[in-house]
Amino acid sequence: MFQRDFSLEPRPRGFHLVTGEVEAAVPEIREFTVGLIHLMIRHTSASLTLNENASPDVRRDFRSWIDDTVPEDFPWTHTLEGADDMPAHAKSTLTGFDLTLPVNAGSLHLGTWQGIYLCEHRDHGGARSITATVWGQKA
Repeated sequence: MFQRDFSLEPRPRGFHLVTGEVEAAVPEIREFTVGLIHLMIRHTSASLTLNENASPDVRRDFRSWIDDTVPEDFPWTHTLEGADDMPAHAKSTLTGFDLTLPVNAGSLHLGTWQGIYLCEHRDHGGARSITATVWGQKA
């Protein structure tokens, strides 16, 4: 078992595929024949999700849906950090702060059309910190 912190580069608001970045940041998963990786984003205005990884339309539709579901022009009371901050907190509550994924034969054991998304809910959220914890059986 091991744990590592790593950062994802800053991105604009939207849904961004980061599967390759996660795999590159945690190369030790190659040592595991079977196991689990837990990813936790250490922020309250961004989130992680697993979904369809092929069509860019999916990413655009997710952004349209989440922005429509959680509008910025709602009468929020927490506004000290900008108009996009409280809506970002609500969006991250909807989409989640963590993922637990299987590892098999040294790689993420995802479906053909599945990818890990960074859901950036702020206009300028900055780099995002992730903690990865991996446990299982090594080769």
